[in-house]
Amino acid sequence: MDTKGIDFKKPSSVYFMGIGGISMSGLAEILHQAGFTVSGSDMQENASVKKLKEMGIHVNIGQVASNIKPGIDHVVYTAAIHPDNEEFVAAKEAGIPLMTRAELLGQLMDQYKYSIAVAGTHGKTTTTSMLTHILLQASVDPTISIGGMLDAIQGNIRVGKSDYFVTEACEYTNSYHAFKPFASIILNIDNDHLDFFKNLDNIVESFATFATKTREGGVVIVNGDMPYLDIIREHINGMNINMITFGTGESNDYRATDIKLNALGQPTYTLIRHGETVGEITLSVTGEHNAVNSLSAIAASEYVGIGFDAIKEGLRLCHSADRRFQYKGTLDGNVKIVDDYAHHPTEIAASLAVANSVKEGDLWVAFQPHTYSRTKALLPDFANALSSADHVLLADIYAAREPFDETISSKNIADLLNEKGCDAVYLGSFEAIEKYFSENHKNDDMLITMGAGNIDSVGTNLLSK
Repeated sequence: MDTKGIDFKKPSSVYFMGIGGISMSGLAEILHQAGFTVSGSDMQENASVKKLKEMGIHVNIGQVASNIKPGIDHVVYTAAIHPDNEEFVAAKEAGIPLMTRAELLGQLMDQYKYSIAVAGTHGKTTTTSMLTHILLQASVDPTISIGGMLDAIQGNIRVGKSDYFVTEACEYTNSYHAFKPFASIILNIDNDHLDFFKNLDNIVESFATFATKTREGGVVIVNGDMPYLDIIREHINGMNINMITFGTGESNDYRATDIKLNALGQPTYTLIRHGETVGEITLSVTGEHNAVNSLSAIAASEYVGIGFDAIKEGLRLCHSADRRFQYKGTLDGNVKIVDDYAHHPTEIAASLAVANSVKEGDLWVAFQPHTYSRTKALLPDFANALSSADHVLLADIYAAREPFDETISSKNIADLLNEKGCDAVYLGSFEAIEKYFSENHKNDDMLITMGAGNIDSVGTNLLSK
């Protein structure tokens, strides 16, 4: 396939297939701001599409061959686009160079001296949010591409005019192997995306390969508490790439000690850098896991020349992006509604640990599993993670990119939870969940709507009644 690169010094015409996606819309906006002629398509209109249209970008709703017109120089497509897609076939037949979203992002990254890519099975968006606040506090005018909506940049994209660029780096389909960042962050490695990866060893190998893509003279900032540290180290051995470790273990270059959570679950800790006490760090995001993640943001920021005062204040000002333990409102009777994007057992366990530390009454979770393959592969782990709640209400599985699989259901999670003595009910629809919760909660309870699909609408609907 022809993936001829874009010449960023000569703005051309670029067509985005799937332009309404959170990452694609951000890339489209960056090219539009840089003087490119941008257009694209999506299957339906969403908030991102509306915003792009308001900027003067033409967006086709529906993907048909006639959308691919003469004058288009490059076509960018997402992983969701199949080879038999009409637009894809038409572009290929017309000889228009095609590239994936990740390939474009990798090429864009090469335009910045200090590009930072945040990878990891969990915590990418929150850590990217931390880096965003730090760089804004330092007034270095960064360009940001983030996988969530962030108030500080009024969306998911910020186009700056400096050498600083920060983006998330997703491991799915090894797309981040197209990147060449100056600083590569690896927050953690866990079993996930098993519809693509064969097993955990395959995932570890993928992250290790990502580390080798770091630009010469750059740095890999890696969680030193992981059992896979030596594998990462071996892969970059002999390359002109530095390594910095972070975590709670004493051998790490950047270390958090004396981690304490306040009544809202927000951590304060003492920062140790290369064995020397630096000072106290206070975060406005929640959970001990984010105290650890913040160390990577500190290390990356210092490596690209940001002063400690800006780092400390940026971290203090950083609140989570939308759908990261996000307080939505309170019902009568002091019933708090929180929304969280967690859709992997490790993420669920971390979020529920925070919730249990701050709840007053019972903890309810309305959970929408994300993809059949993940639910099936990690079924016992989901039950173990969710069992720390007092009540779990199960919605049907959000299929995302996958076809229906009759061999797995949310009811399987409910059955395992009930075997563990946790009160769990499979209800299927959001309407049934709203009705059940309304009829059974007590004063001072907390409800977390949880999952990567559209389960957040349950909380929105409850609060609007």
